[in-house]
Amino acid sequence: MACLGLYCGKTLLFKNGSTEIYGECGVCPRGQRTNAQKYCQPCTESPELYDWLYLGFMAMLPLVLHWFFIEWYSGKKSSSALFQHITALFECTVAAIITLLVSDPVGVLYIHSCRVLMLSDWYTMLYNPSPDYVTTVHCTHEAVYPLYTIVFIYYAFCLVLMMLLRPLLVKKIACGLGKSDRFKSIYAALYFFPILTVLQAVGGGLLYYAFPYIILVLSLVTLAVYMSASEIENCYDLLVRKKRLIVLFSHWLLHAYGIISISRVDKLEQDLPLLALVPTPALFYLFTAKFTEPSRILSEGANGH
Repeated sequence: MACLGLYCGKTLLFKNGSTEIYGECGVCPRGQRTNAQKYCQPCTESPELYDWLYLGFMAMLPLVLHWFFIEWYSGKKSSSALFQHITALFECTVAAIITLLVSDPVGVLYIHSCRVLMLSDWYTMLYNPSPDYVTTVHCTHEAVYPLYTIVFIYYAFCLVLMMLLRPLLVKKIACGLGKSDRFKSIYAALYFFPILTVLQAVGGGLLYYAFPYIILVLSLVTLAVYMSASEIENCYDLLVRKKRLIVLFSHWLLHAYGIISISRVDKLEQDLPLLALVPTPALFYLFTAKFTEPSRILSEGANGH
């Protein structure tokens, strides 16, 4: 019988030399996806650069949110913020390493994957066929193995490590904060981890194709907001504090990450010069900030110019 459905396939049951026996058409086992002949084939390829960049983006999301809420709740005079930043980085790094080690193949820092061919690969549950329009053949499986589930595993390890390490650290060093403020960054994580999980579950495929543009847009907007809120109008204002330089270089790294993700560095000699555009937004802001200063606009309006 012909195998219907975009993601239904026949699983190999027995192989002896050139003799292969396949089962009935149905769902492929985990770690396999259908080929053009509707047979389930193991995922043995290595992820492409774009796949790694996507996983890196999903790994950065909790880290950036950790840093944001730590900075938000620590206060300007808190000496504990730096240690919490380092701890958050340690948690996410260890979680990423453990996630790679427990993924197939187990015990090594690389993974086997199936190639992403189209957006529908992320949503196989929407393509279960009904041959007689009554009975549904359920062929839902992870066609993009392991790009979908590996993110959930990573978030779970991040959450476990945070609950094991962060409360002890905050209790020891966050002496400058009130008792009600010490654990607010941890409470915030207990909110944003479920949100990130739902985001990956529902919009993982959309994020896979849109994340380079999300990185560029958000990094540009947050850099402009930060420089405006910090009243940075020239290079001297930028160099006064080390923290401002750290924020600037962090945004430049995000700019570069987004540009590399969009270009995919298919043609190295053509794509690398695009990285010269990384400082452009910050330089444009510094050169034009004096023309958009509110006090100047108000004074010129009062003078009738």
